[in-house]
Amino acid sequence: MLTRKQHELLRFIQVRLEESGVSPSFEEMKDALDLKSKSGVHRLISALEERGFIRRLPNRARALEVLRQPDDVTNKAPAPVAPREAPVALRPAPRAPEPANDVIEIPLHGRIAAGVPIEAIEGQSMLPVPAALLGSGDHYALEVSGDSMIEAGILDGDLALVKRTDTARDGEIVVALIRGEEATLKYLRRDGPKVRLDPANAAYEAQIYGAEEVQVQGKLAGILRRYH
Repeated sequence: MLTRKQHELLRFIQVRLEESGVSPSFEEMKDALDLKSKSGVHRLISALEERGFIRRLPNRARALEVLRQPDDVTNKAPAPVAPREAPVALRPAPRAPEPANDVIEIPLHGRIAAGVPIEAIEGQSMLPVPAALLGSGDHYALEVSGDSMIEAGILDGDLALVKRTDTARDGEIVVALIRGEEATLKYLRRDGPKVRLDPANAAYEAQIYGAEEVQVQGKLAGILRRYH
């Protein structure tokens, strides 16, 4: 069962697709649902996507497809269909979804610094990010400090886009909180009762801890780089 806002958004997307063949922009969805920011739209879309009601078409920031309607809609009797008129001329095919520069805002917490847990880094600002760079789920951003991940293409000053989660598979790059005090961006490896945090720089050694000493606070979803 969908929430009222999820139901309203699903219906709005469906109507716009039927009318124009193009899904609405994040700004249009925000205004239609009377939301304060586009991040709320992103959360609703992610929830609908995870539950199988819509999907994002690849390589297009503004392309959404409605896969199904809620049971309380699909179980109703279909609306009467008007008699078909004789065709007069071929109608043009619906326009293909056009790329758009939809962005969402995610918290930018600051630099990953030794001795400072993620919870202690207050959100200093909001970072606008192209929606196409983020999948489903809740995200935040951190500024990378140091060169321990340069061989993975992650440089000092890069902005790490992190999906908030407390689980990750071996080999994934995660934000790990060590002993509740120090946050670091490293490859995660498990070795029996131990957890190994591997850098991507031959000049650094792996860090090994007991499993109870390491808490995953997110996994890397992408990198943004500013050129000055």
